[in-house]
Amino acid sequence: MKIAVAKERRAGEARVAASPDTVRKFIQLGLDVIVEAGAGHGASLSDESYREAGAEIAADAGQLFAQGDVILKVQRPTEDEAGMIRPGQVVIGAMAALANKDAMAALAARGATVFAMELLPRITRAQSMDILSSQANLAGYKSVLDAAHEFGRAIPMMMTAAGTIAPARFLILGAGVAGLQAIATAKRLGGVVYAFDVRPAVKEQVESLGGKFVEVDAAAKDAETKGGYAKEMDDEYKQKQAAKIHETLKKTDIAICTALIPGKPAPVLITEEMVKDMRPGSVIVDLAVEAGGNCPISEFDKVVVKHGVTLVGHGNVPSRLAQDASALYAKNLLNFVAAQVDKDSKTLAFNWDDEIIKGTCVARDGSLVHPGLAG
Repeated sequence: MKIAVAKERRAGEARVAASPDTVRKFIQLGLDVIVEAGAGHGASLSDESYREAGAEIAADAGQLFAQGDVILKVQRPTEDEAGMIRPGQVVIGAMAALANKDAMAALAARGATVFAMELLPRITRAQSMDILSSQANLAGYKSVLDAAHEFGRAIPMMMTAAGTIAPARFLILGAGVAGLQAIATAKRLGGVVYAFDVRPAVKEQVESLGGKFVEVDAAAKDAETKGGYAKEMDDEYKQKQAAKIHETLKKTDIAICTALIPGKPAPVLITEEMVKDMRPGSVIVDLAVEAGGNCPISEFDKVVVKHGVTLVGHGNVPSRLAQDASALYAKNLLNFVAAQVDKDSKTLAFNWDDEIIKGTCVARDGSLVHPGLAG
């Protein structure tokens, strides 16, 4: 059984799906590893580091796909890569499967068994495989640094002989993994931090990090899915929410937007009218920009100024911390693969009744099999 680590080819993607450390672990499991030349360069990982870990280096993608049994990817294969996939190969990565049904159907038609790691069920046993959490954690951290870079003032309170500088006021929209890390990072920089989420249950987590929870409706119920994600709320709640956020934004210097609803466009939380009422020189970092944005006037992969407010819309934020993001992502994939290895045969033996396998498998035996794609 040979694990193949492909070089990422999509624009702006600097991460890699395996690290030298995980290569060693795969080999300890009795698996062979082949890494495409240059696969780790965007994450400052040399071919030599992989070779020292025990991997073979493939000269190009053609050699890699011809030899690999299990293809590890960060993002879904490009059309060229998909054309090299053989029947029976296993492809594992962040496929953005629900938004790319045609691409998944093409992989199924090639006879590949495809696992979309973003669909991993949120259960305790799967936490060490959770790519969304590992990458969102870094994105939340980086969002605050990006905001600080664009902000024309200091973040912490500074008391000097020439006068006192007031601390910057943050509003974090969404208190999931990215939002909680943004709260912690903003507090470490000395900001005054407020946070909003539709789920009242996260109030305690926000406050434990030193943030102040912006409450819209203390009596709100059914704000959370069984998987722990935020649910889309009714119109009455949305009206109250908009009024509360608008009021808070008028006193906010930096807003970090992290709110996402799986499988749906990002909810609009900051309207253009709200932006107009923000202080000149304020900053909005929209981590949801790839899903349409929590602020509809933010622009994908651009930093723009509108109505005196800087809107930061960097795409693929984890890739901007490629070395650490790759290390965490690689460990997630290692944990997923290791759980499927038969110790006697040194091959993958999937339990198709397992909740983790059923949740992530999108294509098998020439067909789309995930409920979100089948039919």
